[in-house]
Amino acid sequence: MGLRACLLGLLALFVTGKSSYSPEPDQRRTLPPGWVSLGRLDPEKELSLTFALRQQNLERLAELLLSGAEFHRYVGGPAETHVIRSPHPYQLPQALAPHVDFVGGLHRFPPTSSLRQRPEPQVAGTVGLHLGVTPSVIRQRYNLTAQDVGSGTTNNSQACAQFLEQYFHDSDLAKFMHLFGGSFAHQASVARVVGKQGRGRAGIEASLDVQYLMSAGANISTWVYSSPGRHESQEPFLQWLLLLSNESVLPHVHTVSYGDDEDSLSSAYIQRVNTEFMKAATRGLTLLFASGDNGAGCWSVSRRYQFRPSFPASSPYVTTVGGTSFQNPFRITNEIVDYISGGGFSNVFPRPSYQEEAVAQFLNSSPHLPPSSYFNSSGRAYPDVAALSDGYWVVSNGVPIPWVSGTSASTPVFGGLLSLINEHRILSGHPPLGFLNPRLYQYQGAGLFDVTHGCHESCLNEEVQGEGFCSGPGWDPVTGWGTPNFPALLKILLNP
Repeated sequence: MGLRACLLGLLALFVTGKSSYSPEPDQRRTLPPGWVSLGRLDPEKELSLTFALRQQNLERLAELLLSGAEFHRYVGGPAETHVIRSPHPYQLPQALAPHVDFVGGLHRFPPTSSLRQRPEPQVAGTVGLHLGVTPSVIRQRYNLTAQDVGSGTTNNSQACAQFLEQYFHDSDLAKFMHLFGGSFAHQASVARVVGKQGRGRAGIEASLDVQYLMSAGANISTWVYSSPGRHESQEPFLQWLLLLSNESVLPHVHTVSYGDDEDSLSSAYIQRVNTEFMKAATRGLTLLFASGDNGAGCWSVSRRYQFRPSFPASSPYVTTVGGTSFQNPFRITNEIVDYISGGGFSNVFPRPSYQEEAVAQFLNSSPHLPPSSYFNSSGRAYPDVAALSDGYWVVSNGVPIPWVSGTSASTPVFGGLLSLINEHRILSGHPPLGFLNPRLYQYQGAGLFDVTHGCHESCLNEEVQGEGFCSGPGWDPVTGWGTPNFPALLKILLNP
């Protein structure tokens, strides 16, 4: 597939024209449950929309028209959010249509957040047990020593992204490291923020990402990419990716704890974002995405239940991280499936060749497969790996918060450990890891703890009774190849 040059243009004013138009597919025509129309938008209202173009021809962009669009105000969702959307499809001028992937900001309604804070487990008083996941618990479970930190002598760096009006606070990071970083060398401040850093209250999501990327990838320079706005009320993946495309010097590892249901996004948007993932892979970047916190997911299509895959977790060009729990929530023990861990099979992307053997082995040997009508067995399967996702301590707005859970936690942890491996590779004269998936599947789980117990959640109907896929020996669509055993994983991945 040829790579497309990407530019952003703004169209602020819409008027009626007489040009020929062609319709753009994948436009929402029905109102999601929970949303109410407040009436058509005032014609004098100006809108700012984002165009993703295939080539540079911006000269007359402000004169182009979106025939058929009719803007209304809506209110709905769990936070009673007010948005402006068009209930009708738009059409682009025929001369422009071949050069535009999509026009964002017209149809999609805001999703709900998936980060969870679980109630604290109750247990009789004991001595010598941990009371939640902290950096020291992670380092002990994954066999890191005090020496497993960045050297401070290389150009190694790592990054996370914060979207949806989520921001971290420097003071929270400093307090977190003061409370939980005493046993290892670390940095207590972010090296660089790319984008606008908001000054409002800190978000638990952003705080979690920064604190655990910097404590797992300890003493390594860390950047934060901040995209405070929303693309069509969802994560601005494309804006973030275009920012990466336009920079010549980038961190080697990027972790992102955001995602959405595949079916809620237009195919044009998904394909364009996936093209940018391909570019990042060819540049040698390692992109990690959370697998999601809804297990296999569930939705009804023509009154038939199906599992609901997540994107970008389902992209074949990113490494997707699932979640696990300790078998005993108060002891550093073997891990089992965290029932919320996202996983399954894409309905958009076919299975890539690098995972053909592993996925076929799972499908042929698993004794607990759901009915075949629930998933696309030929699709890209995910996650690829996993890490602890249950019961984290986070500092947000100056307050230590316990029992925060989700693959939003496991993803920066795995990313930080890959940054430590990159440190060793750079010191040995090797390039950074880059696109990791082919190597992970080539080594068939070497360097990882295999997670073989537990199933994740899915549809609450009689046929599957809330159970999705189950873990087993080798790769599975719940925890991938497993969780990191750092010394063994370092040995495997240190080779060129």
